[in-house]
Amino acid sequence: MAAQPFRKAIAKPLCSSSTAPIPNLSLVTCITTILQNINPQNPDYSPLREFSSHLTPNLVIHVIKNQNNPQHALHFFNWASNPNPNPNNYSHTPLCYTAITDLLLSHSLFSTAFSLLRHSNRLSDNLVCRFINALGHRGDIRGAIHWFHQANTFTRGRCVFSCNAILGVLVRANRVNIAKAIYDQVLAEAVLEPDVYTYTTMIRGFCKVGKVESARKVFDEMRCEPNIVTYNTLIHGFCKKGDMDGARRVFDRMVESQSCKPDVVSFTTLIDGYSKRGGFQEALECLKEMVERGCSPNAVTYNALVEGLCLSGEVDEARKMMSRMRLNGLKDDVATNTSLLKGFCIVGKSDEAVKHLREMVSRGMKPDVKAYGVVVNEYCKIRKPSEAVLLLREMVVRGVKPNVSSFNAVFRVLVDEGKIDEGLHLLKQMPKMGCSPNFLSYCTVICGLCEVKGRMQQVEELVSNMLQNGHNLDATMYNCLLLGYCEDRDEEMAQKTVYDIMDKNFVINQDIFCTFVKLLCAKGKLKEAETVSEEMRRRCQLNGKAETEEH
Repeated sequence: MAAQPFRKAIAKPLCSSSTAPIPNLSLVTCITTILQNINPQNPDYSPLREFSSHLTPNLVIHVIKNQNNPQHALHFFNWASNPNPNPNNYSHTPLCYTAITDLLLSHSLFSTAFSLLRHSNRLSDNLVCRFINALGHRGDIRGAIHWFHQANTFTRGRCVFSCNAILGVLVRANRVNIAKAIYDQVLAEAVLEPDVYTYTTMIRGFCKVGKVESARKVFDEMRCEPNIVTYNTLIHGFCKKGDMDGARRVFDRMVESQSCKPDVVSFTTLIDGYSKRGGFQEALECLKEMVERGCSPNAVTYNALVEGLCLSGEVDEARKMMSRMRLNGLKDDVATNTSLLKGFCIVGKSDEAVKHLREMVSRGMKPDVKAYGVVVNEYCKIRKPSEAVLLLREMVVRGVKPNVSSFNAVFRVLVDEGKIDEGLHLLKQMPKMGCSPNFLSYCTVICGLCEVKGRMQQVEELVSNMLQNGHNLDATMYNCLLLGYCEDRDEEMAQKTVYDIMDKNFVINQDIFCTFVKLLCAKGKLKEAETVSEEMRRRCQLNGKAETEEH
C-alpha cells in the first residue's frame, strides 16, 4: 500500500503522449523506490506492471546495478523474466544474467546465484569464471578450484575463461605450483585450447616468484601470438631478476615481431632495470631509441632514471634529468622528489634533504609517507632523534600517517642514547598519531627500560599492553625481563621469569642466568639456586639428546 501514492504520482508522465522519452535514470529511480517498499514476506509486484512496456535489457541491467539490497535486485530480475502482461515479449540477455550474478556474488550469495543460473539453464564458462574470481577475492582457494573442476565437467573441457580465472586466482595468491599443475593438466588433456591470457598468466606467475626461466619456457612454447602484455610481463620478470641481457633479448624479439611493437611500458621497464643496476649509459641509449621510435617518455620513465641516478649518488645528474623532464612538458611529482631526497641522504647531504622537503611543501606538493620517511630515517642515522620526532608530528598535522618503521627507527636511537623516557612517551603517543606499535616497537622500548634500575613496574605495564594488542614475548624479551628483575634484585619475579622461559623452551642467555643464580645465592636461597640449576642442566641434556636423535 505504501507504494500506491508514489505510483499515482509517476503514472501520468509514464502514460503521457509526449514525444520526449523518459530518461532511463528516472525509470531506474522509480523502480528502485518501488522495490524498496515491497514487503519481502508478502511481495506484491503489481506496482511494477506499468513498467512492463519499458523493459529493455539496458534498463534491467541499470536497475540491478542500482540496488544496494541484492534481494531487491533478485525480486526485480525474477519479475522481469516473466512479467504479466509482457507487451514487448521481453527476455533477459546474457548481459542481464551477468549483472545479477555479479551483484549476488558481491554479497557472497553463491548458492543463490548458482540456483538461479542452474534453474534458468544459464550456467556457462563465462559466468562460472565469475564464481572463481569472487571466491579468489575472498581467499577461498579451495572453493575456486572446486568451481573450476565443475566448469570443466559441465562444459566438457570448453572452459578457457574458467581456466584463466583459476590461474589468475592462484597466481595472485602466490600458489604458482598449483597453477602450474592445472596448466600442465590442461596442456596434457588437450581438451581446451589455451589463449594468450592463459600463457600470460602463467608467465606472470613464474616471474612473480623469480622463476624467469620457467616463464621464458612458457613463452617459447606458446601456440598463439604473444600480445604486448605478454612481452612486457616477461621483460619485467628478467629486469626484476637482474638479467638485463635476457630482458633485452625479449625486447628485441618484440621489435622483430609483426603482432605488436614496444610501448611506453616496454621502454620504461627496460630503462628502470638498467637504472637500478647503474647501467645509465644503456638506460640513456634506450631513452634515445624510445624517442626515435616515436614513443614519448612519460613521468614514470623519467622517475626511473632519476631514481637510478640518486641511488648511485649521482644527485647532480638526477637534477639535470629532472630539468630535462620539465623541458619536455612533464611535471615532476612526489615520487621524483622522493628519489632526490634519497640521493641527498645517500651522499650525506642531510641538510639539503631537509631543505628540499621544505621546498616540496612550499611548491604546493604534498609529500607522502615515503618522502617523510626518508628524512626521518636520515635524522635517526645522524643521531638527531628529536628532529625526527618533530617531523613525525608534522606528518600528523599535515594528514600523513607515519608508518611503524619510522617510529621504530626513532626508538632505536632514543634507547641507544639513553633517552628512554622520550621513547616511552612516544610509544604511548603512537595510537593518537595514527599508528599502532608492533612487536619491534614494544621490544625496543621494553628492553631499554629493563636496563634502567627501578623501572620494572613500567615494564610490566607495557608488557600487559603489548599482550592485549596481540603481541607475544620472544626469547630476547624474556631475557631482558630476567636481567631487569635481577638488576632490581627482585628474585621472586626473576625466578618466575626463568621458569616461564623454560616452559616455553626458549634459550636463556648464559651470562644473565649466572647473574640470576648469583642473586639467589646472595639472597640466601641456595636451595632454590641449586634446584633451578639442576633443572636447567636436565633440560639442556634432554635437548641435546633430542638433537642427536634427529640427526
